[in-house]
Amino acid sequence: MTTDSPRWVTSSRSNNGGQCVEVAVNLASTRGVVPVRDSKNPAGPTLMVPADVFSSFVAGIKGESGVM
Repeated sequence: MTTDSPRWVTSSRSNNGGQCVEVAVNLASTRGVVPVRDSKNPAGPTLMVPADVFSSFVAGIKGESGVM
């Protein structure tokens, strides 16, 4: 069992307009998931996205816009 705690980060491309999500990618290698939450409600629900799905999502976004 691991005692890793999520290290929440917001994208450096966020303009701090309050419409952001936070992710904890540090858990991808140890738990196989990337937790995602609403930055305005950190005590609210957390979506646990499988690491491979999150990776595909990020790759898809980078392919569409060319930046991330």
